[in-house]
Amino acid sequence: MDEADRQLLRRCRVRLVSELQVAELWDALLSRELFSGDMIEDIQRAGSGSRRDQARQLVTHLETRGKQALPLFISCLEDTGQDTLASFLRSSRQAAKQDPEAAKPLDHLVPVVLGPMGIVSKEQKVVKLEPSKPALGNLTPVVLGPEGLWPATLRPEVLRPETPRPVDISSGGTYDVCAAEKIRSSADMAYILDADSCGYCLIINNVNFCPSSGLGTRTGSSVDCEKLQFRFRWLHFMVEVQNDLTAKKMVAALMEMAGRDHRALDCFVVVILSHGCQASHLQFPGAVYGTDGCSVSVEKIVNIFSGTGCPSLGGKPKLFFIQACGGEQKDHGFEVACTSSRGRDLDSDSEPDAVPYQEGPRPFDQLDAVSSLPTPSDILVSYSTFPGFVSWRDKKSGSWYIETLDGVLEQWAHSEDLQSLLLRVAHAVSEKGIYKQIPGCFNFLRKKLFFKT
Repeated sequence: MDEADRQLLRRCRVRLVSELQVAELWDALLSRELFSGDMIEDIQRAGSGSRRDQARQLVTHLETRGKQALPLFISCLEDTGQDTLASFLRSSRQAAKQDPEAAKPLDHLVPVVLGPMGIVSKEQKVVKLEPSKPALGNLTPVVLGPEGLWPATLRPEVLRPETPRPVDISSGGTYDVCAAEKIRSSADMAYILDADSCGYCLIINNVNFCPSSGLGTRTGSSVDCEKLQFRFRWLHFMVEVQNDLTAKKMVAALMEMAGRDHRALDCFVVVILSHGCQASHLQFPGAVYGTDGCSVSVEKIVNIFSGTGCPSLGGKPKLFFIQACGGEQKDHGFEVACTSSRGRDLDSDSEPDAVPYQEGPRPFDQLDAVSSLPTPSDILVSYSTFPGFVSWRDKKSGSWYIETLDGVLEQWAHSEDLQSLLLRVAHAVSEKGIYKQIPGCFNFLRKKLFFKT
């Protein structure tokens, strides 16, 4: 989607969410091939499933549907009798084309002065809106609304550059938005993701296993795959999906990806959705199964993309998301002073991705070997569960980990770095179910990573 159309959608978002009648749109969106049936089902499941949640999700997804998405969407509105919204979007789009610099503010946003006593009267606002003069003693004028609509003279760095703007994060504490923006723009403190496509994202989705492997069908994994396929495209990655690979074919797919030229790209992502088990390791624990019942260690997967294995990714972040069991133990949790009401009981549709682990022989000089290994850099491996424990997957809605990761990326990727996002995921997953699960990661990134949204 063109940047002008994207900005128009964002300016009109509040009105669209308020007035859009989504139930009447599904057939029109399908017939014009704006969305597939699976995508529409994903939108319908958004949030609580209410009309507003569905409308909000639809507007968000629309930004990823190509250059003709907005005019096609306007046609869908006209086809379903929503002429007022269609006319509003069409006229706004034409006006934006005639004057690209014009940013028409939303009707309900007005400049106000905030202070301990609440909102100051309109008369006082009009008199005191000069940013060079403090308003009402120690109060500074602040404009509410999307930053793109603020007058240049009222940018936060002009008003109060020394004052942080913390926002609440669910796992406790606050997140300093101003500081995050400074870090994001600094090449010394954050990876810079400014290529048109950030990089490749390879998803290996193993669902059906051969009978001789003794591994069951991973019902619900395709839901995970579809969510992440959409999500990483939304984050400007080129997504490729490989389904039902044997261990040998998994390695071949990974090596083929490592052999590509990544010099013009900024990042790389691997997602593995499979059964898993514990494995003897030196750096990264765990292993994942191919459909033939043979395992590939996470350590081997990561090392395929080392500096020698994939030199064109040297110095660039390489992210690995592993949705598989780390073992067969079920975590019953422990009592705390205040328990969350958001826990979800396990039912007949929840199952683990666990396989028993057998420890193999270790070389006599293993400890000396560890100390001689180079420390991996620019690598993050995120596991769905703590090593040794099961990872829960719902047959209908997918795995706890992927479902939560997808939701956190959608809501927070625009403003928070990857480590903060994964803290949110761990916090949310840890509150689910009777049996407990907590994701974890091995982080060897040298800088903070902010996704491109």
